[in-house]
Amino acid sequence: MSALICGSFAFDTIMVFNDKFKHHILPDQMHILNVSFLVPDLRREFGGCAGNIAYNLNLLGGDVLPMGTVGKDFAPYAEWMDKCAIPRTYLTTIDHSYTAQAFITTDMDDNQITAFHPGAMNFSQNNKISQAEGVTIGIISPDGREGMIQHARQFAERDIPFIFDPGQGLPMFDGNELLQFIEQARWVIVNEYEWQLMEERTGFSQQQVAERVQGLIITKGEAGSMIYTADTTYQIPSAKVTAINDPTGCGDAFRGGLLYGLMKDIDWDTTGRMASLMGAIKVEHHGTQNHTVTPEQFKQRFEENFGYTLLM
Repeated sequence: MSALICGSFAFDTIMVFNDKFKHHILPDQMHILNVSFLVPDLRREFGGCAGNIAYNLNLLGGDVLPMGTVGKDFAPYAEWMDKCAIPRTYLTTIDHSYTAQAFITTDMDDNQITAFHPGAMNFSQNNKISQAEGVTIGIISPDGREGMIQHARQFAERDIPFIFDPGQGLPMFDGNELLQFIEQARWVIVNEYEWQLMEERTGFSQQQVAERVQGLIITKGEAGSMIYTADTTYQIPSAKVTAINDPTGCGDAFRGGLLYGLMKDIDWDTTGRMASLMGAIKVEHHGTQNHTVTPEQFKQRFEENFGYTLLM
């Protein structure tokens, strides 16, 4: 079984400002804002939703087929994917564009100022679901708007079950467009904030969405997650962490665990806990693709956290 993971690939440039923005941004001078922050700490990470989800599912032993559009500067990321044995078969290079990238500056209060350049992501519609072979499940994660719409339709036309994961791309769609995604998808996953926006724009309750898909998953950070089906609600606890170092990418790690459970037809209680544990492992490390775990280590931590043996 292979998972086609549609979404963004990006470079994340993360900078740390060793002070507080509020000491340098004067509220009564916002109309003439002109500030510069000295950032002695900087690191560049490989990211993007499709890249992160593929990385996490690959750690668990899942068969991953990421699909995305990247730019002329993608070579270092490509080398990393090759090192991780993640295929690049369905990545399309846009020669006249840069790979999507985020420039994130964080201060000592954990406030963030982010500039995001979508770059090659804007051409995601150039990829077609029909190009991929042997696909049994898919996910549409945040990507270019037109690409997300077309890929959902193409998954539905080929009768390939997929997860709709709008993430930070959700505000791009109105209520009717979101309802169309829900009708096409087999599963929907959002966080609490995204659910509030989805509910507001569609007018649908949790139960109404759950009746149209096989599972609505709403993540709640350290409070765990909720999984709603047509006839059952599952409350999934969070997993224990040894340290909280960086929450960035935890949602994508959760989705990697979720995909693995769905691919293996594992029950919802266990699938949710696998997803929760992947998120916990990620939060212990800086960056979105710097954590590692073997299937055996994962099974051991699963039993320590949840009190029963995981069969993978």
